[in-house]
Amino acid sequence: MRSIIRSRRRRGTVLWALALLCLNSSAPASAGVFQQCGKASWYKLGGVTASGERADPSGLTAAHRTLPFGTLVKVTNLANGKVVTVRINDRGPYSKGRVIDVTRAAAKELGFIRKGVTRVQVAGTTLPSRKHHGQNCQ
Repeated sequence: MRSIIRSRRRRGTVLWALALLCLNSSAPASAGVFQQCGKASWYKLGGVTASGERADPSGLTAAHRTLPFGTLVKVTNLANGKVVTVRINDRGPYSKGRVIDVTRAAAKELGFIRKGVTRVQVAGTTLPSRKHHGQNCQ
């Protein structure tokens, strides 16, 4: 009998938490500007990304440590000024000093396939509840 009561309490708590989440997510949130500078690399994709979608090396997607999946960011190659917009669908990069990993197709548009790594500026908008460390690029 006690286990049934505990189970109902837990279920009630879970439902209450879900209701609060729905209320918070339906409230309009103002977007904040996000900017980050550092090194970018490109990677060959295979299998499934961290977001659960099938990896596509010809797609304009990228991996970022903290940005929400689906976020669109503008990546600027600081060496040549080329720009591409990518969608975050994976987690990474896992190499120290890198801020974003892009697909081969994005690296081709940015002009750094042969080089492998380049300095970039990553800019976009994100919800204010997420904490990101922005910095000025030079």
